[in-house]
Amino acid sequence: MINVTVWNEHRHEQKNPVVRDVYPEGIHGAIASFLKDDYKVRTATLDEAEHGLTDDVLNETDVLIWWGHIAHDEVSDEVVEKVKKRVWEGMGLIVLHSGHFSKIFKTLMGTSCDLKWREADEKERLWVVDPSHPIVEGVGEYIELDREEMYGEHFDIPAPDQLVFLSWFEGGEVFRSGCTYSRGNGKIFYFRPGHETYPTYHNEEIQRVIKNGVKWAAPTKRSYPVYGNAKPLEEIKPKN
Repeated sequence: MINVTVWNEHRHEQKNPVVRDVYPEGIHGAIASFLKDDYKVRTATLDEAEHGLTDDVLNETDVLIWWGHIAHDEVSDEVVEKVKKRVWEGMGLIVLHSGHFSKIFKTLMGTSCDLKWREADEKERLWVVDPSHPIVEGVGEYIELDREEMYGEHFDIPAPDQLVFLSWFEGGEVFRSGCTYSRGNGKIFYFRPGHETYPTYHNEEIQRVIKNGVKWAAPTKRSYPVYGNAKPLEEIKPKN
């Protein structure tokens, strides 16, 4: 059984009645609800002790899902370092929507992760550009969302290991909306949709992608590499 922790800053739901109506159990609760039939799921939020990401929680987490927006700066650097270390050790990380600007994603990418954006209730069409990738198993040629926030290029990220989705928006922009990376032993999936005022995480096709993403990002069962000074495997003969 894959152990999943769904992390959400959980601020919009407390401040904005529109968001609360869309996600009465919080964005983390909505995501956990469609994952729980396939995975062992727990949730964590910003205002919990250590943001809900204690050593015990992180050590028991195979895949961490991250949603944040208005409180990136409130995430402690100590917790970010712990999450980064766990990714290096093999924990999977799925970063959703505005999590592109989170401390952990920017740290792992090494870039600003900035982009263009617009809120105009426009259509988004997410085209599958790597139909062989396991993240899109069971997904058609594209996913269409009637209303979403626009994200546009240039998206300041490193070139993805694999580009899985490319989005088109009604206003004309395109965006690399499904990107995978490896960092250390860990696998990372950035997935763009999920503005807080839209019911995106109730969409069954979006749910399928996130479920597939968890399965793909789960740790490979192997030991962590040993680094540092190393003894020779064979005898090194003196050179004359």
